[in-house]
Amino acid sequence: HVQLVESGGGSVAAGGSLRLSCAASAYISRSNCMGWFRQAPGKEREGVAGIYTGGTTTYYADSVKGRFTISRDNAKKTVYLAMNSLKPEDTAMYYCAAGTNCGGSRYQRYWGQGTQVTVS
Repeated sequence: HVQLVESGGGSVAAGGSLRLSCAASAYISRSNCMGWFRQAPGKEREGVAGIYTGGTTTYYADSVKGRFTISRDNAKKTVYLAMNSLKPEDTAMYYCAAGTNCGGSRYQRYWGQGTQVTVS
């Protein structure tokens, strides 16, 4: 059974930074993409960033471009999300995911339990 474990969330002031990590417990088949999603209270889950494991191609939501950076270490089966210039609207539960495509939630095969990010 594959598990994704997130860490690095917390509470920060606007303009601050956080770095999230997500480690997979084992090899994930057809995990062409690893990425991050977030969900705020009363809102639908949205894609934040993704990176293809077979290369360095990345994707970002328009709302985080220029502020967030996704990276990965395939050997460690870990993906990271560096978040800078955080805004209150970034407040959400952040979920790590692994799937066949970076296109959206429907392509994800595994999900982490989430890590809370609160910006005030």
